[in-house]
Amino acid sequence: MNPMELQKLFDIWNAEAAKTVRVLEAIPNDQYDFRPDASGRSLGELAWHLAEGDAYQSLGVAEGAFSMTMRPPGIERPRDVAALVPGYTRLHQEAVDRIKAMRPENLENKVAMWTGDAMRGMDIMWGAIYHNIHHRGQLCLMIRLAGGVAPGVYGPNREEMAAMRG
Repeated sequence: MNPMELQKLFDIWNAEAAKTVRVLEAIPNDQYDFRPDASGRSLGELAWHLAEGDAYQSLGVAEGAFSMTMRPPGIERPRDVAALVPGYTRLHQEAVDRIKAMRPENLENKVAMWTGDAMRGMDIMWGAIYHNIHHRGQLCLMIRLAGGVAPGVYGPNREEMAAMRG
């Protein structure tokens, strides 16, 4: 494994996690159960799904396989907005530490997914980053729908842009 590829993964993963924390901090405190779609996740549930992505993907890669019974330690979902940021931060750091503890060359190994397909461990971890970016975008929209203001993630949002112009 190219050490620069691994360092790039950690750099981007941590930078994206910092952006996720900013979005989680924008969830209105009284809107944990806000659910614009009756069959979809609530704001709190979707926010926690970001932590689950890091935890489950890193655990499967570290164990060399995924199973329907695997359960990362500390994965229980908090039930209030105030607990989301510390919980996400903890699970993200544990996920990073889990991958850092592996021998870099082991990230080249194929890992069996739930579907029976196998992917290189490193590609699974890149996928975890993309997965969280995708759901973070959904979370930003849900924050707006719940009456909050999600921060600009890859550039200023309209409120930040207005402040820059003003």
